[in-house]
Amino acid sequence: MKSSEPNSLKKARPKLPESSEEMKAWSAALATEAEGWPQVTTRAFFGFTALYRWNKIFALLPRTRAMETPNSLAFKLESQHLRTLKRLQRDPRVGATEIQKARWFTFELTASADLHDALDWLGQAYEASGKGKKQG
Repeated sequence: MKSSEPNSLKKARPKLPESSEEMKAWSAALATEAEGWPQVTTRAFFGFTALYRWNKIFALLPRTRAMETPNSLAFKLESQHLRTLKRLQRDPRVGATEIQKARWFTFELTASADLHDALDWLGQAYEASGKGKKQG
């Protein structure tokens, strides 16, 4: 069935780059680590592995698609402290984006050495997702 909406009124989906083979391996390692954290579950999500704490999404790890570049992941920080904001601004591998009116950050990996910092940012997002009332 065809939409009666003119093409100019349709919302364009963002173009997501294909994930690099290296990023797929890094994402699998990061997901394995995060799955060991309390209350964490994973779900397939439009070419990504979504990480949830209870029922609250806090990160997207590339499977077949990546966020801004073939080697980037995304994490969500809702309750940011000034110190965390300053750290985000100082890290040249971190970018910011908005998905469905929520503030997300991207992290660009360029080498295996970046896995430690990626895991640290995922940990920050995990902690922030547990603030407030328990979800679920």
